[in-house]
Amino acid sequence: MFMQLYLSPIGQLLLTADDTALVALRFYDAECSCLSSDDTACNDHVILQAARHWLDVYFSGQEPRFMPPLRPTGTDFQQDVWQLLMAVPYGKTTTYGEIAAALAARRGIPRMSAQAVGGAVGRNPIPIFIPCHRVVGSGGKLTGYSGGLERKQFLLSNERIDNSTLQCDSGLNTLL
Repeated sequence: MFMQLYLSPIGQLLLTADDTALVALRFYDAECSCLSSDDTACNDHVILQAARHWLDVYFSGQEPRFMPPLRPTGTDFQQDVWQLLMAVPYGKTTTYGEIAAALAARRGIPRMSAQAVGGAVGRNPIPIFIPCHRVVGSGGKLTGYSGGLERKQFLLSNERIDNSTLQCDSGLNTLL
């Protein structure tokens, strides 16, 4: 594994890649205190270079027109949810219910639990790249985010999404 810290407007991000793909992004101040001895800090790894470039474009307020290779690890259900998250356009939001309905349709079943979808969204190992920040609760509730609601609000604003009309629902912070 190759790791590198990226200094962003929302704090340090710890990028983790293997030889072929980005596998994780963590909010460094929230989850990590050091690199393990099995990990290599590397500024020159091609996957990390691509991820840094994508983040540079993204944080400049522009939509990146490319994506570094991603390989999130999770269950089949989580993978399906994360694939749907990748389809949410830059500058747009969706709800847990809309994702649940799309997943139910894709699987040919009558309905899917929005709470189950929320659990999968909250386990997204590559936030920002897999845009879980674009998911809001029903009625426009601004629900929790693994990096905190302040970061979620920043990311939405960065994409020019008017989040002033979204209602903060900090009671659901544990969902994401």
